Amino acid sequence: MSQSPERFLGYLQAERNAVLLYRALADTVDGERREALLELAEIEEHHAAHWEEKLTEYGIAIPPMPTQLDPDDQGLIARARAAGLDGVLRTLEETEGAASGMYDQEPEAPVGMSDDERNHAEALRLMREDPEALMRSKRVLRPGSGEPQHRLDRSGAVRASVFGISDGLVSNTALVMGFAGAAPGSKSVLFAGLAGLLAGAFSMAAGEYVSVASQRDLFAREIALEAAELDQNPQEEAKELELIYRAKGLSREQARTVANTIIADPKLALETLAREELGLDPDSLGSPVKVAVSSFISFAIGASVVVLPYLFASGTAALVTAITLSILAMIVVGASVGRFSGRNVLVSIGRQVGWGVGAAVFTFAIGRLIGVHLG
Repeated sequence: MSQSPERFLGYLQAERNAVLLYRALADTVDGERREALLELAEIEEHHAAHWEEKLTEYGIAIPPMPTQLDPDDQGLIARARAAGLDGVLRTLEETEGAASGMYDQEPEAPVGMSDDERNHAEALRLMREDPEALMRSKRVLRPGSGEPQHRLDRSGAVRASVFGISDGLVSNTALVMGFAGAAPGSKSVLFAGLAGLLAGAFSMAAGEYVSVASQRDLFAREIALEAAELDQNPQEEAKELELIYRAKGLSREQARTVANTIIADPKLALETLAREELGLDPDSLGSPVKVAVSSFISFAIGASVVVLPYLFASGTAALVTAITLSILAMIVVGASVGRFSGRNVLVSIGRQVGWGVGAAVFTFAIGRLIGVHLG
């Protein structure tokens, strides 16, 4: 790699632009997602300060801090304000992914800076696909806090748990209410609830297992194809990397040097191409078994809420207790989803309770109608 300290100017410009962009995006949202974006901006400020120190050390004048976004970033902010943050997260994730290996071969980059850049791309992916996992993982850390970084929910187990509890709660409550409407004093209500719990838990576990396993197979195939291309035509892959780094603000010479250095190491080259060209993280393919077990347990937890009263009582007492516990559980689940996603908690609670109660009322009415006609 070129040892010219002028390269620090490109790094500084990229980090400063990122600071402006993340702070502008934070102004378009509220809640946890706003806090996450502000923390990303603080980390980029920490990186920029490092390159300012390096420029000073080599006697290079530090350019003034930009006061406005570049045209492309202005376009992103306009889209975020018009269509919401979700409309630009994929673009941001791809951009961060393309820059994630920028410091891999930079001897003047401090330990952890490359990891920070990769973490940013992963944080944006979770913000788009699984905000609950992002907020629980606390992957985005304030620089200098001294707190060790925690791993993200790479396997998708948190996502499966959240939706498993919600699905189990709503579906089994609706099922039990249907049987309660048809035969309120019958033991069939309890049996239906237990059958729904087991059937639903196994079904969801199987579905999650197949989904994650299929995704792993797809990712593995894409990485294998990229490995074949790298083996057959490394010069072409180096050119693609060069273009990616030039798009991130490096000069032609810097981008070519970084790309050639990476391509010289086949293992590093494949990992970098998977991240930056394909947008895949070889370390985040997920565990089908872990997700399946998590889904089974979480669905069973949610489904058991409406069943428990019928283990100890029957008739009206069990029905009233089951309804009360189910509504309380829906409120807790809705509030948790709203809190972790950064959305309005009351709206999230209303959505969860509305769908859950609506389904239960509908099946209870159908059950009562069938029970009257068959009775």
